[in-house]
Amino acid sequence: MFLEYRAGDIGTYRMDYSNPHRQLEEPQREIAVVDEALGALHTAGILPHTKYDRGKMLAHRRGVAETFEMPWTAITPRMQRLLYAINAIARPATMIAAGVFCGNTFISNAGAAVGPGACYTADSLIGLEIKPQEAERAERNVRKIDPTGVARVLAADAVQFVADFDSPVDLLYLDADGDKGRGKGIYLDILQAALARLHSGSIVLAHNSHNAAERLRHYLAFVRDEANFRAGVNAILDGEGLEVSIM
Repeated sequence: MFLEYRAGDIGTYRMDYSNPHRQLEEPQREIAVVDEALGALHTAGILPHTKYDRGKMLAHRRGVAETFEMPWTAITPRMQRLLYAINAIARPATMIAAGVFCGNTFISNAGAAVGPGACYTADSLIGLEIKPQEAERAERNVRKIDPTGVARVLAADAVQFVADFDSPVDLLYLDADGDKGRGKGIYLDILQAALARLHSGSIVLAHNSHNAAERLRHYLAFVRDEANFRAGVNAILDGEGLEVSIM
């Protein structure tokens, strides 16, 4: 089953990229939109239910706002909540996030298992950033919120890293930009390199499914093919969107 969820106000809901912690709407509106997106994921059979601890999610948000060095982000409050909720519900033991910049995209996923928003215990949460200086900053940020080391950021090429990874991957998050003009088109390269480590029930999240849909057309065709993935939802709750797929 492949569905689309589209919030009715994506034309007016706008992120202030340079002010990442600004509240963009009333909390109840944010919660309602994310709940609708989670409902679509449940209907498609991607998530077993839609319940997550909203108090822990807010604790996670406060922890990030108080500790992270974040020059800018395209992760809207709605997207932050959705990523947190998906991980809190799916509870991946092993998660890999490709293209994490300063670490906000990574911790939006990993924050369900580490830090003040933790609601379950994970084995290994890995963020990948190809630019060494950005990877160092992201790792510093993550260490402030997770002293355990379960969540960590590495400076690595995501395609090579996932190809060499020797354990099953329960959740793969894609937000990388490729070189040589590939841009977001590199998602498909990363996914195909990781296929051997994915299993029935593995979830793949791809940011920018809406605003980069043309560049992602080959990726989207692949994950929406029932020969490759059994279900998916394009969750367009902001201008960027998130494609959610399950094997």
